[in-house]
Amino acid sequence: MKNGKWKMENTLKLFLMLCVLSGGVFAQTTEPKPSAPKTVKIPAVKETKLKNGLTIVVVERKNVPLVTVQMLIKAGAQGESKKQAGLANITASLLSKGTKTRSATQIAEEMEFLGADLTSAVNWNSSVVSVNVMSDKIEKAFGVIADTILNPAFSQSEIDLYKSQSLDGLKYNLTQPGFLTNYVASVFSYKEHPANGTPESIESLVRADIVKFHGDKFLPENSVLVFVGDITLKSATDLADKYLAGWESGKKNEIARRIGVLTRIGGTDNSQIPIVNRILVVDLPNSGQASVSFAKHLTNGRVACSPVNRILSCQPNASYFPALALNSLLGGGYSSRLNQEIRIKRGLTYGAGSSFSWRDQNSNFGTRTQTKNESAAEVAELVVAELKKLSEGDIPEAELNPRRLVLTGGFGRNLETNQGLAAALADLYSFRLPADTLNTFMTSVMAVNDKQIKQFAAENFNSGDIIIVGDYSVFKDDLAKRFPNMDIEVIKADELDITKENLRKAN
Repeated sequence: MKNGKWKMENTLKLFLMLCVLSGGVFAQTTEPKPSAPKTVKIPAVKETKLKNGLTIVVVERKNVPLVTVQMLIKAGAQGESKKQAGLANITASLLSKGTKTRSATQIAEEMEFLGADLTSAVNWNSSVVSVNVMSDKIEKAFGVIADTILNPAFSQSEIDLYKSQSLDGLKYNLTQPGFLTNYVASVFSYKEHPANGTPESIESLVRADIVKFHGDKFLPENSVLVFVGDITLKSATDLADKYLAGWESGKKNEIARRIGVLTRIGGTDNSQIPIVNRILVVDLPNSGQASVSFAKHLTNGRVACSPVNRILSCQPNASYFPALALNSLLGGGYSSRLNQEIRIKRGLTYGAGSSFSWRDQNSNFGTRTQTKNESAAEVAELVVAELKKLSEGDIPEAELNPRRLVLTGGFGRNLETNQGLAAALADLYSFRLPADTLNTFMTSVMAVNDKQIKQFAAENFNSGDIIIVGDYSVFKDDLAKRFPNMDIEVIKADELDITKENLRKAN
């Protein structure tokens, strides 16, 4: 025992001596400079259509015998009413829970036998069904995908199970400050509704609603079938023709829904308008932490489109890339400004960030962080200060360039996988953007300068909302002190009902 202790002590002394002799080589004295952005070569994107209007997109990659298939349906939560919030989500979720000829168990077993992973997802703009499978098993897997899209059973037992699980999960989530913040912001700030639904909307959904949504929205002319991997355009088209040629077109004229998407270039200087217009507190007594967010609905959308010969021609909105760079700078990672100020410098949170949620003609912007109830007001003040600095402070190139490189690096890394490239293509097609937009992403991001970011912030980050969910009794006085002359609206968490105009349950 003594001998072991002697060895340990002397090993430690030797290590410390080497640190001294090496001049502190183990300490990082200067920040490493980011390397130059790598170029990303996008393989040719080939496209064709079936007679029923289904668009087929193929990118061939022969290096690995894998194929990713994504069926994009251009209908998401935006296609449902507030009273039926969650309808798109339940429709997509039930696709793999049984068809007219296969049970949910049979679908799961077939996918497992093929070594494939069948998933479905819904966002505000679209629904996606995807599978990743070995190329020699693509036909069997595709047959299952086609069956789930064309012939879902929507059995009552699966509907009841989904609703029960969703309601249980929502009941728990509504006690969590972070979830409650986004839940309230969807209505209070963004004038939308929660894509996953409310307790009232989920409870009210019936099978007829799901069948109708599927029949109205899941149409070939409203869908794009993306193949990426070890497959040719001919093979992909043959598969689609074999299994989906019978998919009947709804013969919908969708151009009217998309016309009117305009680019907002420049705009009114709103720098004199206060950043915060409203403060909403959802009082959650005895909560372990408080969630603090800034939320703003913006009129800057993802695309700018115009009709050309009755066909919409779309390009990225001129403000899209400055917005991406701004978000990377403000809250797009560990070294972003919000995380630096709130976590690294002050230790008030485990993490702080921000994000955009893009729509055709508009977008939703929000920051996010959680902290102790005692520091909720301080964090809110720090968030506002960082937003103000974006339009009034300096944005040095030494700070901006690494944030641009974070965007281009993440973009290039995502495109290295079949799933990542398929998702990127599906995103473009959901907004009617041309596939070659992928080739201009990096140069567009690297061209963003500090003036564009400052202009975007000055024009957009004003008259927003601060939303705090936490124990109001703890930070009430501090909040009033830091935001004097501002009306603070307070709603008790157990009285909250976002389906009501005033967000409160009826007396």
